[in-house]
Amino acid sequence: MSLLQAAREVRERAYVPYSRFKVGAAIRGASGTIYRGCNVENVAYPEGTCAEAGAIAAMVAAGETRLTEVAVIADSPSPVPPCGGCRQKLAEFADADVPVLLATTDGAQIHTTVGDLLPGRFDAGHMART
Repeated sequence: MSLLQAAREVRERAYVPYSRFKVGAAIRGASGTIYRGCNVENVAYPEGTCAEAGAIAAMVAAGETRLTEVAVIADSPSPVPPCGGCRQKLAEFADADVPVLLATTDGAQIHTTVGDLLPGRFDAGHMART
């Protein structure tokens, strides 16, 4: 199964009773395993979970901490990029050159990288003391 197909399938499971805006994400761990996530809303809007965060949580729960590929899909006029928080979450587990596919359910696609989504990212190197 392709990463985009995995994201497309999990998108259908999104819990979005308020916005009705379903998002699916799939990431490939360094082992080759695909992890999926969908957005989960909450009546208290800030308490929801993004699809990308759900996929990352599934990967970490399975014991992996490196991802090698990302796909995100939504029913939108143009491909939807991850929010700022999810960009930082992706950067935590991916090198800057990791490919990211952003897609719509109608077939539009944008190919980018984690580094292009979050230039000047904050990473563990900023935590080092000299």
